[in-house]
Amino acid sequence: MPAVTQSLDELCINAIRFLAIDAVQKANSGHPGLPMGAAPMAYVLWNQFMRFNPKNPQWFNRDRFVLSAGHGCMLQYALLYLTGYDSVTIEDIKQFRQWGSRTPGHPENFETPGVEVTTGPLGQGICNAVGLAVAEAHLAARFNKPDVKLVDHYTYVILGDGCNMEGISGEACSLAGHWGLGKLIALYDDNHISIDGSTDIAFTEDVCKRFEAYGWHVQHVADGNTDLAGIAKAIEAAKAVTDKPSLIKVTTTIGYGSPNKANTAGVHGAALGLEEVKLTRENLGWNYEPFVVPEDVLNHFRKAVERGARYEAEWNQTLATYRQKYPEEAAEFERLLRGELPANWDANLPSYTPEDKAVATRKHSEICLNAIAPNLPELIGGSADLTHSNLTELKCSGDFQKGQYQNRNIRFGVREHGMAAICNGIALHNSGLIPYCATFLVFADYLRPALRLSALSQAGVIYVMTHDSIALGEDGPTHQPVETLASLRAIPNLLVIRPADGNETSGAYQVAVQRRKQPTLLALTRQNVPNLAGSSAANVAKGAYTLVDCEGTPDLILIGTGSEVSLCVKAAEVLTANGKKVRVVSMPSWELFEEQSPEYKASVLPAGVKRLAVEAATSFGWCRYADATVSIERFGASAPGNVCMEKFGFTVDNVVAKANALLG
Repeated sequence: MPAVTQSLDELCINAIRFLAIDAVQKANSGHPGLPMGAAPMAYVLWNQFMRFNPKNPQWFNRDRFVLSAGHGCMLQYALLYLTGYDSVTIEDIKQFRQWGSRTPGHPENFETPGVEVTTGPLGQGICNAVGLAVAEAHLAARFNKPDVKLVDHYTYVILGDGCNMEGISGEACSLAGHWGLGKLIALYDDNHISIDGSTDIAFTEDVCKRFEAYGWHVQHVADGNTDLAGIAKAIEAAKAVTDKPSLIKVTTTIGYGSPNKANTAGVHGAALGLEEVKLTRENLGWNYEPFVVPEDVLNHFRKAVERGARYEAEWNQTLATYRQKYPEEAAEFERLLRGELPANWDANLPSYTPEDKAVATRKHSEICLNAIAPNLPELIGGSADLTHSNLTELKCSGDFQKGQYQNRNIRFGVREHGMAAICNGIALHNSGLIPYCATFLVFADYLRPALRLSALSQAGVIYVMTHDSIALGEDGPTHQPVETLASLRAIPNLLVIRPADGNETSGAYQVAVQRRKQPTLLALTRQNVPNLAGSSAANVAKGAYTLVDCEGTPDLILIGTGSEVSLCVKAAEVLTANGKKVRVVSMPSWELFEEQSPEYKASVLPAGVKRLAVEAATSFGWCRYADATVSIERFGASAPGNVCMEKFGFTVDNVVAKANALLG
């Protein structure tokens, strides 16, 4: 066929396409269609607008890019390679989706420098992007001065039809519009194809009108395949709108250039096949072998290295000016960027004695939050419309609202899933902010996919979960989380802490704040609990410790968590009076206990001693530590909390009876 004359822009766009095509074909696994269709908008964005430094992916004032449609990750890997990131080489591209490669099947922030957040579960990325934009707005409001703009970057997103179908995106995008996050710009790859085929079988709404109703600035580029000037003009217009987030619907052809598979579901999630790859090369005039990029294309893309160095150098000069004019603020800003906690952040956490009033651990949590907040200005968060039940308001701050971004109380509304994903974005902004979010423990099921991604992404979000058992009472089984603790403990890298009293709640916050690569979930009571003799904030970090001991080797160990620890103490008193040698172990966190040495674990739970675990939840998983349980193996009931606890066997008499039965 005759040679096809292409502009440099066309060659660059086709380089993105064919790196994706060839990588997916070599792996025989992946999603080539999106990169082929979205390459023009991605090229315009990365070449003309985004400010980043490939040689320093963590440069603070970079623009953030989120590929919410994470199945199309070869688009991002191609861009990282072409623009000169050391994290993705041509060999990494060739090892797409292979063991140990830095080009996994969906973008992972902990695996590939240059990837800001982990995406793939649809809708999560756009919500993370809202969190990134929240972080930028908050820090800008706190640190920028009329004469020095220290914090000034955009969050750009490419999302697809699937992201817009998922309900979580509606939650977060509604909030983004309410907050007026003007530095959030989303490009919607409107290609009309999902796995099942044309989207018109299930998705016919006017997305632009929906986003207009959310309060977004909305544009449409009708020809996203070739109208590069139109894409650039739309991004310029979006940047000019400073009081609203922007959605740019870019209509594209999925699998653009493939003669037989373009605009079909067949190109969405499978390799093209060798014959179709050959035909696509011919159709697009790409006369290069697999994984070969023309030198002029690579030279053009690699100009990003020089630009990035210049952007960072200019910002470093801005930082130097800021240091000179505002030394105290500069010191605080740089402390945040280093991820260092203030020396006195936990100085005001309270401690308790048994003489102190019995209150719910949710109340202890409120006291802790307000004890640390003045000394921990990076703490920011809120509740999903349950502030006065979760007790999560920071008294030292106002509400984060449009034009009041310096404030730290975030009102998420009834949007548990979006809330958690937004907090992931705040945590992964990597600027030292410590986000927390709150709801009832049972509603962990409403945010579980984002919670799982907190753990996978190593995002140090603090989850404040109250109303943690059947003892919440009259709301009944819909609100009583009997199975929730077990399911949360099953999530790798999630730290679950169920404190027994005020001291353990203080200890839980000491642990949670310091865990910046691991999310922590606090399971807190609605009902009042006594402050226990021997309880310890410091011992929470060990996961389990001996609260009450006996002389010599115990006959029985009672293991309790949360509100049931006090029940174990009372039962131990009865058993001791009846001649039994009983140890009571408080076990606020399985995960922390597993981090301890074998010697320590054996000292707390010695082999050969019978163990009875007491927890107002299902027994699932307790076989790891206990020979028997006092637990609940059915849904709860609507009744006063104390009645529920009694009817389900969480009484001294029943614990004693179960203990005696275990001892034979």
